[in-house]
Amino acid sequence: MAGQGVVGPTALRMMLGSHLRRLRERAEVSRTDAGWAIRASESKISRLELGRVGFKERDVEDLLSLYGVSDARERDRLLELAREANSRGWWHRYGDVTPDWFDAYLGLEAAAELIRTYEIQFVPGLLQTAEYARAVAQLTAGAPRETEDIERIVALRGRRQRVLDREPPLKLWAVVEESALRRPIGGKDVLRQQLAALREAAHQPNITLQIIPLEGPGHAATGGAFSLMRFPQRDLPDVVYLEHLTSALYLDKRDDVEHYTRVLDHLAATGPPPQQTDAQLVALLDRVSH
Repeated sequence: MAGQGVVGPTALRMMLGSHLRRLRERAEVSRTDAGWAIRASESKISRLELGRVGFKERDVEDLLSLYGVSDARERDRLLELAREANSRGWWHRYGDVTPDWFDAYLGLEAAAELIRTYEIQFVPGLLQTAEYARAVAQLTAGAPRETEDIERIVALRGRRQRVLDREPPLKLWAVVEESALRRPIGGKDVLRQQLAALREAAHQPNITLQIIPLEGPGHAATGGAFSLMRFPQRDLPDVVYLEHLTSALYLDKRDDVEHYTRVLDHLAATGPPPQQTDAQLVALLDRVSH
């Protein structure tokens, strides 16, 4: 785990959790016994090993002792990793306008080297203009959001988009239903500006955009929007992200990841190729202009 460079706390928690799981399995210790050793439940050990929660140094020390890790340098290295993993990412400053379950996604997005996403209702967040993001933020059930909260959501969206310009940049491969690009969220002017921005984005070497036309015959991605994230660290498995109205699912079991990967591969192979995207966007711009 040494030499990973600058890695966010969410990825660090996943790396440490994965390492602790391997140590536990090598020592042939059950999750129940590991939970007993740190005065916790089996489910707490599961959450720790998945990187879903923060680590107490005392718990890490007790687990390392239980797993037979006696080398002082190894223990110090893992305890330092635990301290780094407990640091707060930049996105926590926006915690007042984002649900708790979205924090993990923001951390994973910041750590990813590749995100493949399928979207059915909106332009993918990393490709939204400020005006479009503002209009999306206003689409809330129940009481309308305060103007200040909306502007903070827009600022968060802009901050997230820096991953596309960092070095090395995030690679984004987005497959979007044409219906999402016809929907005039915020009005025709906002949509027109958004489509023009997508034309620019699609010419960036780290961005691939494919549009599934309305007249298509249908496909296997019937469960709604989702994203697949891949990371440069070998310790981290691919993660599938599925967002619901009041919660989200994070899937990293191999069978789940392989299933969603096959769906994305099928969408990419059967839809119009990226080379046709610009012509599709030009046609959509012409449609919204009349």
